[in-house]
Amino acid sequence: MLIKKRLLPLHPQFRVNLFNQIFVIVNTLSYKTVSANKQTAAKKWILVDAEGQNVGRLASKVAKIIRGKHKTNFTPHADCGDNVIVINAEKIAFSGTKLEDKNYVRYTGYPGGQRSLTAQELLKKSPQRVIEKAIKGMLPKNKLGRALHSNLKVVVGSAHKHEAQKPEIINLDTFN
Repeated sequence: MLIKKRLLPLHPQFRVNLFNQIFVIVNTLSYKTVSANKQTAAKKWILVDAEGQNVGRLASKVAKIIRGKHKTNFTPHADCGDNVIVINAEKIAFSGTKLEDKNYVRYTGYPGGQRSLTAQELLKKSPQRVIEKAIKGMLPKNKLGRALHSNLKVVVGSAHKHEAQKPEIINLDTFN
């Protein structure tokens, strides 16, 4: 069977089959997967009160907000989460005997330079570091995790310097 070639080019939406019949290609897919990126992410500022909250429970919920997993357009490889301000860091709670038993270990880089602080000592010295370390441990361990960590602001006391961003107050007891 010999197929005649058309002299006029067809529109890309039209196709010719083996029998020289013209048919239309219709895009029947009515939904598309939208992949968010840094430019399309609608980032908000969220205010969280740490007073009376357990460290781990607070950290997991805040990490979820910073990562953006609570949003419908969550994308694992992009910074699409919200900025979080945690206030009253000194009023955080530990469950059980973690306040005396938990150790935070760091290394100075010199021989014999391993230093250790209990949670009680670190809470007395720098309360915001307790929350920062807990949340950072729940973020990805790569470039994205380091970038996401910059979306966290932890403050001792209830006064913070981010009023201009008009943060939305969230109660973590009702947040999933």
